[in-house]
Amino acid sequence: PIPMVFCETCGWQPLPEDQLPLLLPEVKSYEPTDTGESPLASLTEWVNTTCPRCGGSAKRETDTMPQWAGSSWYFIRYTDPRCDTGIASKEAMKYWLPVDWYNGGMEHTTLHLLYSRFWNQFLYDQGVVPVKEPYKRRTSHGMILGENGEKMSKSRGNVVNPDDVIHEYGADTLRLYEMFIGDFEKPAPWNTSSIRGCSRFLERVFDLQNKLIDGDSYRSDLETLMHQTIKKVSYDIDHLKGNTAIAQLMTLTNRFYDTGSVNQAEYKTFLLLLNPFAPHITEEIWERQAFGGRVTDQSWPLYDEEKTKEDEVEIVIQINGKIRARVMISRDMPKDDVLRFARENEDVAPHLAGKHELKAIYVPGRLVNIVVKA
Repeated sequence: PIPMVFCETCGWQPLPEDQLPLLLPEVKSYEPTDTGESPLASLTEWVNTTCPRCGGSAKRETDTMPQWAGSSWYFIRYTDPRCDTGIASKEAMKYWLPVDWYNGGMEHTTLHLLYSRFWNQFLYDQGVVPVKEPYKRRTSHGMILGENGEKMSKSRGNVVNPDDVIHEYGADTLRLYEMFIGDFEKPAPWNTSSIRGCSRFLERVFDLQNKLIDGDSYRSDLETLMHQTIKKVSYDIDHLKGNTAIAQLMTLTNRFYDTGSVNQAEYKTFLLLLNPFAPHITEEIWERQAFGGRVTDQSWPLYDEEKTKEDEVEIVIQINGKIRARVMISRDMPKDDVLRFARENEDVAPHLAGKHELKAIYVPGRLVNIVVKA
């Protein structure tokens, strides 16, 4: 209940703190009344009270606080849930607030974000909380829709039961698919054929055991891709980009199969990177291969920034802004050599013949644009 009473003489008055919290009385029926008033309005013994200011007759407020009254500040209470002298102790709030990262459903973003910030601003103005803003970072996850692109509901008949998916494909496949389905903050429709693709990917990961060879370091032809994958998966996990992290792991898996083998160092790192998305199968493989301990006890792989760079890069060659060729060059090739190489390219040279070159632009590692006129 809202702890306010109305007095004909004094107007609206708050209950004194020694009468808080005001508890709900026992009510036989919570059905709405014919007058539209709260069910509490019919409890005259509870409604009729005395004014805390003048001691005269008064009536309690019979409306009750909505659920927003709790959900707008519960994260503050989490800082000190056993405190009995206030919503939380000053020390706990100073230590824990503001919330480092607050995530919630996209359908609650507008109202909940609005109300929680309003409550926090009010409590800050009253000197109750020590921070003006409740969160340092706020994200919202997208909604998984039915295969018809509509919100899942029993009435539409498009609900997917996770238990059924786990029974047919396993928990790892479900986890992997939900993170691979699309951008974290955008809605995405369920697609049964895509979940089969995730299942096949995990089967290929498991079958890599048949291609495992000795080796305690990355092989030279895979070293760059290994370091690129560690870098990308690490970044993507921190930024909730599970879909692109998984795509990178799929690329690395394809490379293992193209190579025809995977050594122990490469497989260990791969399993560590895949573990947040598919913990069960990675632990199973780790144990089968006697790699020692558990995946979750290992340190996260580190990458060398220099080793993430390709020795060769692809650039485009343009004539007056129109692409005429794509070529591979050494990443460290000097500008003059790049321009000479571009002019001599068999797909470019015919477009330069008999024309006057005005200027040549080289954007390192990306493109060459030669401007000519007849």
